[in-house]
Amino acid sequence: MSCSMEFVQYVCEQLQGCGDITYRRMFGEFGFYVDGVYIGAACDNQLFIKVTDAGKKMMNDPIYGEMYPGAKPSFLIENLQDKEILEKLIIATRDALMKTKKV
Repeated sequence: MSCSMEFVQYVCEQLQGCGDITYRRMFGEFGFYVDGVYIGAACDNQLFIKVTDAGKKMMNDPIYGEMYPGAKPSFLIENLQDKEILEKLIIATRDALMKTKKV
C-alpha cells in the first residue's frame, strides 16, 4: 500500500517551520527533503526519519521501524500532531546530515 497524497500534504504542513520542504515520489512512496537534504520518507501513511546521533539525543524512547523489509531502521514518528517536537527533530536531523554530506 502506498501513501495517500493527503498524508504527504499533512506531513508538509507539519514541517512548515523547518525550512524549504520538498518531496519526491520514490518507489511508490515519498521521500522528504529539507533544504535539499533527504531526511526521511513516508511509507504506507507512516513517517520515517533517518536516525542520527542528534535525533537519538532528542528522542526519549524512540520507536524504530523499517520503511520496507530489509531497510535500515529509521525513527517511526507516531505523533505528527506535536509540531514543536517534530520540527526540532527534523531541524536537528537536517543539521546533522548536512555536516556529514560530502561537498
